[in-house]
Amino acid sequence: MDRLDELESKSIYIIREAYKQFRKIAMLWSIGKDSTTLLWLCRKAFFGRIPFPIIHIDTSYKFKEIYEFRDRYSKEWNLKLIISQNEEALKKGICPGKDKLECCTQLKTEALKQTINKFGFKALLLGIRRDEHGIRAKERYFSPRDQQFQWNYMNQPAELWDQYKSKSSYDEHIRVHPLLHWTELDIWKYIQRENIPITKLYFAKNGKRYRSIGCETCCNPIESNADSVQKIIDELRTTKVAERAGRAQDKEKAYMMQKLRSLGYM
Repeated sequence: MDRLDELESKSIYIIREAYKQFRKIAMLWSIGKDSTTLLWLCRKAFFGRIPFPIIHIDTSYKFKEIYEFRDRYSKEWNLKLIISQNEEALKKGICPGKDKLECCTQLKTEALKQTINKFGFKALLLGIRRDEHGIRAKERYFSPRDQQFQWNYMNQPAELWDQYKSKSSYDEHIRVHPLLHWTELDIWKYIQRENIPITKLYFAKNGKRYRSIGCETCCNPIESNADSVQKIIDELRTTKVAERAGRAQDKEKAYMMQKLRSLGYM
């Protein structure tokens, strides 16, 4: 097997193990490159039909291209899609233009908590990678949260020799991260090999493209002429620019991200 085969095999093993242990499970889909790759792997793991729901946390501030991509492929792939919003927070006027910590907490974390409580999910699959952000490097493949979905980053289980904490106690909620061992370059090489559909926001237009996407109000494009997957791969081999350089910087600071994730942020 080559590197991509090995990455794929390990991820599919983790996905299947998670489903075996936690039948009340769902996957978070942001429509970004990583979560769409994870969605693709879930489809391969279960031969084209994913046996659990897919959750999209809709802050109402996403790019229109994200909504278009979500609606098209959720139908094409026959997904059990759950669209989650914290409607009470939106009615109160919570928005990115004010406090970004409060905005992310209310429109993302609280919306997710509401969905978990409503449907009784015991575990969630997420498409995060260790190389994406320093705080995410502290994660485990099977990462426990408490009853309030909070993450104790100073007390994580050891995962030696691929032995995972794939069982939980009654008062724990588990986040499962099948892509932790992938890099950004791996993701794009796999997208190219598998011909995975991806939103056009990632491809350069007029000398700029989005390298990391989320809410439209909190993302800025980077300078780039990479208008194809191959050109993105070539660009990543030499770039010195951080992957999340285009995201709202006050949220991306290490302390802020650590605080958000400790509260249950994705």
